[in-house]
Amino acid sequence: MSLYNKSSLIGGGIIRGLGYFLFFLGIIILLGMIIALNFFGIPLNLLVFIGIIIMIFIGFIFMGLYIIPEWIKVPTLLLGKFKKMRGPGVLWLFPFIFKIPFSLDMRIITTTFSAEQTLTKDNVPVNVDAVLFWKVVDSYKASLRVQDYKTAISWAAQTSLRDIIGKTELSQMLAGRDEISHDLERIIDERTEEWGVKSISVEIRDVIIPTALQDAMSRQAQAERERQARIILAGSEEQIANKFINAAHIYESDEVALNLRAMNILYESMKEKGAWIIVPSDMVNILGGRFKHLSDFKKDK
Repeated sequence: MSLYNKSSLIGGGIIRGLGYFLFFLGIIILLGMIIALNFFGIPLNLLVFIGIIIMIFIGFIFMGLYIIPEWIKVPTLLLGKFKKMRGPGVLWLFPFIFKIPFSLDMRIITTTFSAEQTLTKDNVPVNVDAVLFWKVVDSYKASLRVQDYKTAISWAAQTSLRDIIGKTELSQMLAGRDEISHDLERIIDERTEEWGVKSISVEIRDVIIPTALQDAMSRQAQAERERQARIILAGSEEQIANKFINAAHIYESDEVALNLRAMNILYESMKEKGAWIIVPSDMVNILGGRFKHLSDFKKDK
């Protein structure tokens, strides 16, 4: 049985050991004194006899003394029949009649479990690691209705995880871990309720998929990112083209704006130090002609 060893969690072991020693030593000495009296006629010393009786009594008291920690409960058996749950605190049980078979830890316990090479709903083999936080809520059920509640809940969690994986697609498993954890917790509670065990939470730690599938998913994600990048770039070019079209309409309807733009382009081209630019010989005449009406307008003013 993989339950906690009672000697590792229940205190008072040294006292009980001393009690057994004193009890059986006193019995042996007392039997020796009776034999010496009956067969050899050696008289009994009253003080020694009383001392031996006191030693046997103290040993008997020590034999039934237990110290139960705050987080531990223990079942007590009376001649093999369950009596009641005891603890925590100092406990005395009648030796040879009462027995403590094991102890139950009432704290929250952590159990790790996994499912290896389990097929998802879309036939993808995955390895899933998870951790379960649980505690004993009914010590009576945990003592009498299951042989080893720790091993039982471990197997229940593992089989529940395999059931969940078989009903879930890979994409849903990778994206919806919280939902899977809640479903897994609900299934485990349904299976362990009669054992007096309650799950606190279930956490999916890791989902491992085959290397080849990882490469394929990586390429798919990269292609998706490239597609999005190209869509964004095309959208930007479309916006720029629309701006150019709008500007062309303005330049078409306003000759002054077009001339100013042309002069600005010429200035931007020549402002760099050491830059040279060759323009047609009639550029000045063209610009002058286009701005002639501005000069006439100024003269009129």
